[in-house]
Amino acid sequence: MTDPYAALKENRWREVAEIDELLESGEIDEADWHRRLQELIVPAYLAAETPWGQSGKTGTAEDWERSRSHVADAIDRDGTFLDVGCANGYLMECLPRWTPFAVDPYGLDISPELAELARTRLPAWSDRVFVGNALTWEPPRAFTYVRTALDYVPPARKRAFLDRLLGFSERVVIGVFNEHESERTIEDELDAWGVPIAGRSIRANPWKPGMEYRVLWIDA
Repeated sequence: MTDPYAALKENRWREVAEIDELLESGEIDEADWHRRLQELIVPAYLAAETPWGQSGKTGTAEDWERSRSHVADAIDRDGTFLDVGCANGYLMECLPRWTPFAVDPYGLDISPELAELARTRLPAWSDRVFVGNALTWEPPRAFTYVRTALDYVPPARKRAFLDRLLGFSERVVIGVFNEHESERTIEDELDAWGVPIAGRSIRANPWKPGMEYRVLWIDA
């Protein structure tokens, strides 16, 4: 079924949908799926001229703050924070000023190029930025918080991905993602898995009427 709100959501949704269809049909395998996603995303991130652009957000610094800072609503105590899909590390950099709690940021990215960019930008945290696929990566420690998006893995692997992250964290933070105000797609998916949602944060998207920025969190 075609998503009637797809054009209002993230950029490149058509290309991602095509890659998903190729995997589902058996024309490519999971390794090809990850490779094609990187070929789609990494060059655009590396070519961006702003730190938020290198983390996947178009627009201004104010746009970044509006759309991403409510990740901090999931932080309710001091602890460690792993950003899965950290790109250039900009969320790692911003999070400590978005929350009154003391957080030690870490990052993981499947792209060696983006991980190297994060290390270059944040030399004090260079040993905290890792390269790997979170489906198979072995963490060096447990984390208080792990932030991710479920679409970092093929659709059929989402539940296994979430379970794996919950295995080495106290709380998994999902988001930020865009959904129409009439939808609860990700919440419905989690409910179908029997996964209780511990909390949520929702903000209206001022640039796309009817759309909302959402963050959900799940406790281990």
